[in-house]
Amino acid sequence: MPPETNFLRDPLGAVVVGPELFAAALVAQGVPVRRVDWRPPPAAEALASLWCDTVDAANRVALDRLLAAHQILVDVRPAIDVVPGMTRETVLHAGPPIAWERMSGPLRGGIVGALIYEGLATTWEDAERLVTRGAVRFDPCHHHATVGPMAGATTASMPVLVVENRTAGNRAYSTLNEGLGKVLRYGAYAPDVIDRLRWFRDVVGPALGEAIRRAGGIDLRALIGQAVQMGDECHNRNRAASALLIKALAPEIAGLDLPGAERRRILAFAASNEHLFLNVGMAACKAALDPAHGVTDSTLVTAMARNGTEFGIRVSGLGDRWFTGPAETPQGLYFPGFGPGDANPDIGDSAITETAGLGGFAIGGAPAVVQFVGGTPAAALEYTRLMYEITLGESTAYRLPALDFRGTPTGIDVRLVVQTGILPQIDTGMAHREPGIGQVGAGLVKPPRVCFDRAFEALTQIRAGAASTRRH
Repeated sequence: MPPETNFLRDPLGAVVVGPELFAAALVAQGVPVRRVDWRPPPAAEALASLWCDTVDAANRVALDRLLAAHQILVDVRPAIDVVPGMTRETVLHAGPPIAWERMSGPLRGGIVGALIYEGLATTWEDAERLVTRGAVRFDPCHHHATVGPMAGATTASMPVLVVENRTAGNRAYSTLNEGLGKVLRYGAYAPDVIDRLRWFRDVVGPALGEAIRRAGGIDLRALIGQAVQMGDECHNRNRAASALLIKALAPEIAGLDLPGAERRRILAFAASNEHLFLNVGMAACKAALDPAHGVTDSTLVTAMARNGTEFGIRVSGLGDRWFTGPAETPQGLYFPGFGPGDANPDIGDSAITETAGLGGFAIGGAPAVVQFVGGTPAAALEYTRLMYEITLGESTAYRLPALDFRGTPTGIDVRLVVQTGILPQIDTGMAHREPGIGQVGAGLVKPPRVCFDRAFEALTQIRAGAASTRRH
């Protein structure tokens, strides 16, 4: 619809909520048309079964656990030493479970690069042979208290950030951030990518771990709260958070027993990487959400993740099941030389930030991020306001100055998503659909509604079963 069309002034116009064929016929006749993505709400009986004291009480427990989280960055260690279930043959990946045959280009590229980095393969063909003969075990990062941006490839010797939730006593993990462009998480695996990962393993990881331990840990809840008030949403804008992290660690890094050239190189890399904090923030969000998972009858979403083929969610009261649908391609801004035909469908575990009330849910407080992902500051504010319609509460730690210091919308409720038809707003990077090329841009995306519809159906079936048991 042309932006100048005014439906209140124009003599003839139509709002179409039905088939596209009907809208196309009106457009062909010159009738202004506004398309609305709407579908009938679930049957009243199904909704009523989930709007009850039992579910409300379960959601209060889950939300309280999420909001009570106090996350501390305590260490950096090799994944094999700290990640639950990690083995030398394991490759963790982003998103819900997926077999090699269905993996997208950037996910395959990230896995091949990880196998080359580990010395298990030297070429793409070597890596593929390992996979086809069953010598490699794939598993989602989320199954191991871990999150990985984009491809999320995580292997045994990679240094991982260790974040502890002091309230609940659990830990979560994520790899170190490589920066933007041609990096492993975007499916690149050229020699310089592998060399950087080995420098992380041999120098940066041990140095950061020692610096963090000397500092007595970094209070991430306080740091994120400050960064949000400085204009970050801690998904695609991490400028303030990264600077605050470097500020806290630089004195300790400067005092390490390393050659001066290495200390300078570490600090220069950290200072040049405005996404340095992204992986830290992701692990902090994972550490906050895991204690909220597994609450019987709760409709709180505890994970949103994408593998480049499918988008999946997990729900507190539905155990470890994934509810999936086809991943959408983000809409946004492209780096020079790239366009929509180059972008892979949505990929990565980084939507854990939105799940915890950051990212696209806090974008209204980060107006500058629209220069990276597209849109306008006014639209960003509207996205955040809309997210209050599908969440159970507001953060007590992360507050938005642009909204009179209101807490960010937190705790996605499957019931509210299905009832309102409003889908979570995510801002994200975009990977090239072919392996080996890397990042091509950044933009905005939403989950497929079918994920929430399927979870809603599973929840109503559980409630129906409970009601039947009571009757008998």
